[in-house]
Amino acid sequence: MTSRTRRPPGKPKGRHPHKRLSAAFVRSAPPGRYCDGNGLYLYVQKTGTRSWIQRLVIRGRKRELGLGSVALVPLAEARDKALANRKLARDGGDPLAEKRRSAGIPTFAEAAKRVLEQKRAGWRSAEHVRSWPRSLELHAFPRIGQVPVSEVTSADVLDILTPLWHTKGPTARLVHMRVRAVMEWAIAMDWRTDNPCDRLLHLLGPQHDVVKHHQALPHREVAAAIEKARAADPGKVDTLAFEFLVLTAARGGEVRGAVWSEIDRRQAVWTVPGSRMKAGRQHRVPLCDRALEILGEARKLAGGESPMVFAMERGQALRPERIGRLLKRHGIAAVPHGFRSSFRDWAAEKTDHPREVIEAALAHVVRNKVEAAYRRTDLFERRRRLMDDWAAYLAGRRAGTETSTDPRPGQKAVSGHSGGFSGNLRAMGSPESDDRRSPRGTGRVETGPSGRAPPTPRSDGSAVRPRRR
Repeated sequence: MTSRTRRPPGKPKGRHPHKRLSAAFVRSAPPGRYCDGNGLYLYVQKTGTRSWIQRLVIRGRKRELGLGSVALVPLAEARDKALANRKLARDGGDPLAEKRRSAGIPTFAEAAKRVLEQKRAGWRSAEHVRSWPRSLELHAFPRIGQVPVSEVTSADVLDILTPLWHTKGPTARLVHMRVRAVMEWAIAMDWRTDNPCDRLLHLLGPQHDVVKHHQALPHREVAAAIEKARAADPGKVDTLAFEFLVLTAARGGEVRGAVWSEIDRRQAVWTVPGSRMKAGRQHRVPLCDRALEILGEARKLAGGESPMVFAMERGQALRPERIGRLLKRHGIAAVPHGFRSSFRDWAAEKTDHPREVIEAALAHVVRNKVEAAYRRTDLFERRRRLMDDWAAYLAGRRAGTETSTDPRPGQKAVSGHSGGFSGNLRAMGSPESDDRRSPRGTGRVETGPSGRAPPTPRSDGSAVRPRRR
């Protein structure tokens, strides 16, 4: 009587096997992998654990699917599952996606929470982390919060956006963007194949929003606003932070989050790290004398116990609404961010500082990629003169004697984009522009009444008109 030969583990050579395994062999097989057909393998571990694995090519990629334990899935059932998976993969489907769907599809509310957790690590603003789910809770969750993400339709999203689209345009756009983000996540998780937010904008129609800028004061009234706040609440941290914000033309979040390690009082520089800047890059702010005085008062007020420059009673950073409430309390018709606009208007109307210096003081990004690639300087020393002029202007307005920073007679103020950066250099009378050298390099070329260089006499008495540049 011949002894039964054991099947070699792994995939056999030759013809593809079909129903090669038996129930008896499944129970007694030694550790290894044994092929049955249709990509189905019996996997026996060294510990004795036995399970079913199927190898398939799904959309051009080799994948392995677990079909369950031998104790729960008998051989016949494993073969049926393997055959069904192979047919689905051959027709372009994804058995793994179907398995995820059968495992339990989250509701829209659950999916939104998971998207929030995935995105929040990349957000710098704590306020944005709070507002992101809040808009969905108010407008989307009542309609689709408990609906599985695979069942959300374009009609559902249209019903959510229609009441908001023409009455609360910015809110509607935020809700649309956030619902779309949740649906994109569901597509990535193979819980659906389309995004119901697509093809809706043309149905909702164009929005005609009225552009509303931050409420701001004319620059002539800024000094009086500072004086009003100082007279009503002298020495309070809110008042100090407000005046510091105006003098530095910084954003509210940058001022509220300032820490003492960012301040160099000896060099009169405040270095804001890129992690706290809107543009994501470091920004140096020159500090005028009054700004340094404010820092000294803030240090005394905090007692040196908090790392925050403008700290509340328990050493925490100022809350976002504190400076805004100060302005409302004293009847100042502006928001904190609006004082950047007041500074910008003053610099354009009352000074001859170049536009590039003013924009750098506001930490605005250069939109032109070519110009941004070549311009590496932050124009710090020129910005220091600009901020000193701003502080002197405010001090003069408070004292009733405005300090003049108007352009000198005969010199045009720099404004707009005319001439670009080199045009602004010419307007400032820089060596690169005004100091046009004579042919022999012996000083400036004298110009005639027309502004052009006079003719150069020849030896024969004729004249040579200089070539235009």
